[in-house]
Amino acid sequence: MTVAQAVILGTIQGLAEFLPISSSAHLVLAPRLFGWADQGLAYDVALHMGTLAALIACFWRDWWSLAKDGLRRADTESRRLFDAMVVGTLPAGVAGLILEHRIETVFRDPARIAVALAAFGVLLWWADRTGRKERGVGSASLKDVLLIGLAQTLALVPGVSRSGITMTAGLGLGFDRVSAARLSFLLAMPITAAAGLHKAKDALPLLGEPAFWAGIAASGLVGIAAIRGLLKLLGERGMGSFAVYRVGLAAVILLLLGR
Repeated sequence: MTVAQAVILGTIQGLAEFLPISSSAHLVLAPRLFGWADQGLAYDVALHMGTLAALIACFWRDWWSLAKDGLRRADTESRRLFDAMVVGTLPAGVAGLILEHRIETVFRDPARIAVALAAFGVLLWWADRTGRKERGVGSASLKDVLLIGLAQTLALVPGVSRSGITMTAGLGLGFDRVSAARLSFLLAMPITAAAGLHKAKDALPLLGEPAFWAGIAASGLVGIAAIRGLLKLLGERGMGSFAVYRVGLAAVILLLLGR
C-alpha cells in the first residue's frame, strides 16, 4: 500500500465513521473501485485508531467527568451515565468476538453491503421523521444506553453504520438529533479501543510502514472535522440527505454487480 492510498483510505474512514453512511462499507468498496488489493480487516481496525484519537480530542472532557464520578461511585448523573456506557458497550464487544470470522469474510460481500446501506438508510430516515426529539443526554437511563448498545451490534455488518444505527436507536427513543449523536460518539470510544487492542497483534507487521501511520493520521484529522461538522449540521438539518446518499450508493453497487 502506498502512502497516497493510505491517506485516501484514512480520509474515507475519518468521514464515514462519524457520518451515518458506514465506514466499513466504504473501506470494503474503495479498493474494489480503485483496483487496489483489499487492505484487510486488521488495517481497517488500525484506521479506527485514528478516529478513536478524534473522539478523544472532541470528547475527553465528557469521558473524564464520566470516569471520575463512575470510579468513585459518586451519586451523580455522570456516574449513572458511566455505568450505562459500560453496560451498553458489552453487547457489541461480545458479538464482535463471536462473529469475528464472518466479519472478515461473509459480511464483506458487496451485495450484502448494498442491502444494508439501503435498508438501514431508510430506517434512519424513518426514525428521524417520527422521533419525538425532546430528550437530552442527561435523561439517558441504563435501559436507553443498553438498547442503543444492542443496536450497535448490528454495525458489525458493513453497510449498517455504527453511528447510523446508534443514532437511529437514539432518535427512536426520543432523543434530539444532537443528543443522539453525542450518545453515539460516547459509546464509540470504548468499543473502538477494545477492537483496536484485540487486533493490535495483527497490525504489528505494519508498524514500520509510513503508509500505516499516514492512514491513521488522515483518519484522525478528518474525523475531528467530521464530528464538529456533523454536530453543527444536526442542529440545523435532519438525516434525509444521508438516507438519500445511502440508497443511491446501494443502487450504484447493485447496478455494477449486475454488469
